[in-house]
Amino acid sequence: MDIRIDDLSNWKVIELIKEHLRDMFLDSPPESVHALDVEALRQPEITLYSAWEDDDLLGCGAIKELDSQHGEIKSMRTASMHLRKGVARRILTHIVDEAKRRGYQRLSLETGSMDSFMPARRLYASFGFEECPPFAHYVLDPNSVFMTKQL
Repeated sequence: MDIRIDDLSNWKVIELIKEHLRDMFLDSPPESVHALDVEALRQPEITLYSAWEDDDLLGCGAIKELDSQHGEIKSMRTASMHLRKGVARRILTHIVDEAKRRGYQRLSLETGSMDSFMPARRLYASFGFEECPPFAHYVLDPNSVFMTKQL
């Protein structure tokens, strides 16, 4: 698996991000969707990674710098044809390693509270992420679960 910084110019990555957004709106009320579209992912404080096997897109994930000590995981998504193959685990490992390399003291995320998000919450918990209060611009929301990990 080749995990690389992505500039969001490849149509496969753009379609995966669009699929991610569509699914978030299916599972969550609009006011509780915090997933970013392609343009928002192009912000300078966000680095998107895509995972490939030859020309086959496996998944993606991003890290957003909140400040010099704190990063946020965004846009974790595995392509549907590659679910349950360890793609998300490898991307998350890459993001955690990058956060440590950057010198962050903490890495946080927001995910859904609904049952459909349980696999994601289990994955994050297996990496040592624990539930926490809202961080950055987030507010309490019954449709969100906030998690953080000290690095």
